[in-house]
Amino acid sequence: GFRVVPGMLEELQGADEDGSPLEAGQGAGEEGSPLPGAPDPPQGKKIMPGIVYLGHIPPRFRPRHVRNLLSVHGEVGRIFLQPEERFVRQRKKKAGAKAKNYTEGWVEFRDKRVAKLVAASLHNTPMGTRRRSRFHYDLWNIKYLHRFRWPHLSERLAYERQVRQQRLRAEISQAKRETGFYLRSVETSQRFARRAAAAPAGAEEKSWGFVQRPTEEEIQRRKAGAGGRRLRGQLAKAREIQLKSQTSRSLLAKIFNAADAPGREPRSPGS
Repeated sequence: GFRVVPGMLEELQGADEDGSPLEAGQGAGEEGSPLPGAPDPPQGKKIMPGIVYLGHIPPRFRPRHVRNLLSVHGEVGRIFLQPEERFVRQRKKKAGAKAKNYTEGWVEFRDKRVAKLVAASLHNTPMGTRRRSRFHYDLWNIKYLHRFRWPHLSERLAYERQVRQQRLRAEISQAKRETGFYLRSVETSQRFARRAAAAPAGAEEKSWGFVQRPTEEEIQRRKAGAGGRRLRGQLAKAREIQLKSQTSRSLLAKIFNAADAPGREPRSPGS
């Protein structure tokens, strides 16, 4: 049969606000009404437990509230609510909020058929049926987990704990590397300052011999200057060729005019 171990409840479910562990049937039926059409347990057939997932946990919502609200629909076994991250609780504690809140939860029903019916019927419905209830305006975000067993939850929590510890170790290692780099930089700066203070006043400061890479604007200006010089050289060469051609033409004209001069008859003034 289905039996709830109090020690397991205290480990996975947590304690009430006053510190006392919750029992299997504590406070059932205080609020809510059973769902219509709840299946009767089959005769001579093994009952398999089912687990539902709670995606929304309102502030100040405790495991006893989960049990009180869901026990009216069927027998509830183990309950686990995931607490907030430690740094979130520390930040809220500094702000003055001392209440411990939860982010998500898992609830185990004795019969998986009841768990399926609860998930299908209560999803997106008000948590509190009474208007004066603290959780009346909060909606259930509940889903049935097919083929999910309670050991799977334990494995998942252990895996998440290992991932969290690994991430914490990586962050600590990164912080140590940054701290070491900062300390080395401070020591180097102090060493340079002591060396500068110990140097004589008239000593020339040694240069690094570092040549700054030219900027894009300087490169473009240099290219434009080189292109202008090339164009001016081409124009000068063209003028020189033209001048040479004019000189050779005038020389040929003198030669031919001198050759024709002895045999040319003088022209009369009237012709």
